[in-house]
Amino acid sequence: MGQLEDMQLFIRVVDAGGIGRAAEQLGIAKSAVSRRLSELEARLGCRLIQRTTRTSSLTDIGQRYYAQAQKLIDQVDEVHLDMVNESKALSGSIRLAVPLSFGLLHLSSAIDLFIKQHPGISVQLDFSDRQVDLVEEGFDLALRIADLQDSSIQARKICPSHHVLVASPDYLAQKGEPKKPADLRYFDYLKYGSGNQSHFSLFDQKGLAHKVNLNAKMTANNGDFLLQMVKAGHGVTFLPSFLAWQALATGDLVQILRPYTLPSLNIYFVYPQNRFLPQRVRALMDFVIARFGDNPYWDQALN
Repeated sequence: MGQLEDMQLFIRVVDAGGIGRAAEQLGIAKSAVSRRLSELEARLGCRLIQRTTRTSSLTDIGQRYYAQAQKLIDQVDEVHLDMVNESKALSGSIRLAVPLSFGLLHLSSAIDLFIKQHPGISVQLDFSDRQVDLVEEGFDLALRIADLQDSSIQARKICPSHHVLVASPDYLAQKGEPKKPADLRYFDYLKYGSGNQSHFSLFDQKGLAHKVNLNAKMTANNGDFLLQMVKAGHGVTFLPSFLAWQALATGDLVQILRPYTLPSLNIYFVYPQNRFLPQRVRALMDFVIARFGDNPYWDQALN
């Protein structure tokens, strides 16, 4: 192995949080990673990582070496990228973490088309609603639906994520249709999540907030389940439009209190800060962003 490969190995050990995790991500033996790290330290004549039986931490020299090595590796990647002919087929693997419902409903068709255009690329997808640690778990990208606050990541907006307040026609036939937010106190509410939220707010056309106290008949941490329950007539709930749009289009659900709006989020690609992204990863981001845009097809169907 050359010096650049040893630098890359060292960076992976630091980013992964230890030799064991780095070995798992690279698919090689832990002893091999440990040996190569020791050889690097011997060649440099200094200790980069202070290791004990349970923990490891960067030395002062290790921190400086990490910062400089990361810059150098990124520069080398950029040089290689500049030398690649644009017409050359993209290849390599992409590790991507995506929320379960959105990934199955909308990203699967996008990935299908992308891979057909670039058959040399392999994609490893992790479908989960948990928030993954990009660096520690070795992901190139993650898709998040959020109001981003984490300054340790970089992000590119894919599209907005609007919410709609819905109920089934049968349920509304029994209960009547609410005319104003305060009327919702007489309706059964299907709540997303397991927190202690006791209310949510609807905003009128003047931007004024109207607090709605929750009478939660049912609570679940999965939007697909709530979609089935609200279609079955168990109450009202608010769902992302990317999840509810087909049921609204077919008439299985009805959007209620339409003059009022719910707070919106955005859907992002996120990736580690100050980390060079291979061309194949950037190509995937560009493809998905162009496919969905600021007015994605599921919102167009509701306009």
